[in-house]
Amino acid sequence: MVRGKTQMKRIENATSRQVTFSKRRNGLLKKAFELSVLCDAEVALIIFSPRGKLYEFANSSMQETIERYRRHTKNDTPTSFRTVEQNMQHLKQEAANMMKKIDFLEASKRKFLGEGLGSCSIEELHRIEQQLQRSISNVRARKTQVFMEQIEELKEKEKALLEEKARLSEKHGTDPQPTTKDQTENQPQNYAESSLSSDVETELFIGLPHSRTRGVIRSS
Repeated sequence: MVRGKTQMKRIENATSRQVTFSKRRNGLLKKAFELSVLCDAEVALIIFSPRGKLYEFANSSMQETIERYRRHTKNDTPTSFRTVEQNMQHLKQEAANMMKKIDFLEASKRKFLGEGLGSCSIEELHRIEQQLQRSISNVRARKTQVFMEQIEELKEKEKALLEEKARLSEKHGTDPQPTTKDQTENQPQNYAESSLSSDVETELFIGLPHSRTRGVIRSS
């Protein structure tokens, strides 16, 4: 089975990018040293970090190796060497611009966390507030969606349990127990029936008002 080549791209996370740079840089310097020792080769290596820091290795004089390179290039002219210097300056400028962008993003992040707001104008504070309100609105919408999904999931579980309960009752030949709602609806009727079956006392008075006696007839 032939696997396709993995496409390499820039690491977005700044911390991971710095860690990878340090590991690969050390590995590259080690390989350059091994090549110069094992093969008796003249090796010169120049590395500029994203922050513009210079790393280099040369088993002889760096300047002499560069001069030797110039002599062996096809276009051995001062213009070619100036082009290399221009490219190096361009790379340094790009690294400096990247550092400025990183500093700007870090400052913006601190402001969103409520830090470093002393130098902000009214317009900038208003803009930050609007962005935070939009973020809160998105979070609340997502929270509501998650709640609704959980409610629907619980309803489905309840339905499945009721169906399983009915199936088991039918299998064992027993009536399913009434739900709480059914018990509540039947409670007043049961109470009324029990009240009718209780003892009733009826009092009768016999005779004239001043000398009447009272009899008690009990009915059950």
